[in-house]
Amino acid sequence: MPFLRSGFIALSRNRQLRGFCENSTIGSRLSSRFIAGMEIEDALRVAEAVNKQGMSVTLDSLGESVTSETEAHRAADVYHQILDLIAARKLNSNISVKLTQMGLTLDPALAENIAASLAEHAHATGSFVRIDMEDSSLTQVTLDIVRRLHARLDLHGSIGIVIQAYLHRSKADIEQLIAEGIRVRLCKGAYKEPASLAFPRKSDVDASYIQLSGMLLQSPIYHGLATHHEAMIEAAKSFAAAHGIDRNHFEFQMLYGIRRDLQRKLVADGYNVRVYVPFGREWYPYFMRRLAERPANVFFIAKNLLHQ
Repeated sequence: MPFLRSGFIALSRNRQLRGFCENSTIGSRLSSRFIAGMEIEDALRVAEAVNKQGMSVTLDSLGESVTSETEAHRAADVYHQILDLIAARKLNSNISVKLTQMGLTLDPALAENIAASLAEHAHATGSFVRIDMEDSSLTQVTLDIVRRLHARLDLHGSIGIVIQAYLHRSKADIEQLIAEGIRVRLCKGAYKEPASLAFPRKSDVDASYIQLSGMLLQSPIYHGLATHHEAMIEAAKSFAAAHGIDRNHFEFQMLYGIRRDLQRKLVADGYNVRVYVPFGREWYPYFMRRLAERPANVFFIAKNLLHQ
């Protein structure tokens, strides 16, 4: 349903609706399926519960483009707290970070310095920083920053990146990232992009995802395949089995609140699963992109609201 996808992406940029939703009781109820809560403690409580089910976690403090250096450092401080708390509570978790939240659109050097400090902290506490990918206008600068930081001997292996299968450029990007030993989370992509940059048809995106997942599985690096699509999961499982790739060589990644049944089944079958657990008061854009990715979630949420 392309029109629904476009509609939700447009709504994700609506400031008035965002302000209403993020500050209303009904908004909190709407978001609770996919958002762990508003505070750090909410996210840690969910992370602990997910760990007890045999799955690892990546924590994301929600927020995107900031308007000042002060805001960027304030956002980074939340992640520094999280890294310390992950270590103190011995959680099986890492963190996911958007560079626009660290000031990328204000000053790329600011974002790079903040990302470096987070990667240094992660390295010191035995954790890992995943840099999320945003829209295509930021793809190259995000790749450049991650590659520079990963090249530092003291940060090697402490920072990774996300690649979106719907972009035409992603095959070449993955070839380069594999050559440099950088860990990748592969997802389909959740932003509205022109056909000149991204595959417009779902079938082409699916074919790209399967091709790229095969490249990642055959590399010597531990990667993550982020999908709830059972056909994509089965393709990866079949590819791994056919090529003698151990199940501990990679992980499937899924979003908090989506396909919990499938998450549990994969764990029971001996696969590694990591759950992406977002939290925070700036949840609206993330929430709308989840609806854009899978409009069926709208009906699921409406059903749950009626039963509350």
